[in-house]
Amino acid sequence: MLQKSKKEEMIKDLEKAIKGSESLVFVNFHGLKVSDETKLRRELRDKEVNYKVSRKTLLARALKGKAEGEVPELAGEVAIAYSKDAISSPREVYNFQKTHKGMLNILGGIFDGKFVGSAFMMELATIPSREVLLGKIAFLLKSPMQRLALAVNEVAKKK
Repeated sequence: MLQKSKKEEMIKDLEKAIKGSESLVFVNFHGLKVSDETKLRRELRDKEVNYKVSRKTLLARALKGKAEGEVPELAGEVAIAYSKDAISSPREVYNFQKTHKGMLNILGGIFDGKFVGSAFMMELATIPSREVLLGKIAFLLKSPMQRLALAVNEVAKKK
């Protein structure tokens, strides 16, 4: 059993993590092997995403009054993934979840100061990166100009 001072210290660490992050993801990691968790932590660290395992009771105390709405149901073993970037924590957990089927489940999270469900966090996770979006915009802008150039070229060939 943990001492009260140790619990208070853990709650302060969780509160600090919650306050300093743009988005936070609640993750159920039931069935995750130690080797896979080590790999997960390494991948998340490389992408500047922090990961903490916590007791649900301590996490519930740390979450009190930190966001609007109701805390999603946190079933099973719970960890949090958080970062200063709003999209990277859900995206990186989702990417790991894709490659390691059935080991991680996104339970919900905190985004923009509100508790959100797993569906919303999955939507955030599947938003393409900035570079991909810029590439799509460039293609959309280039396409009409390219078609106009082809049409003008065909008209010039006929004359």
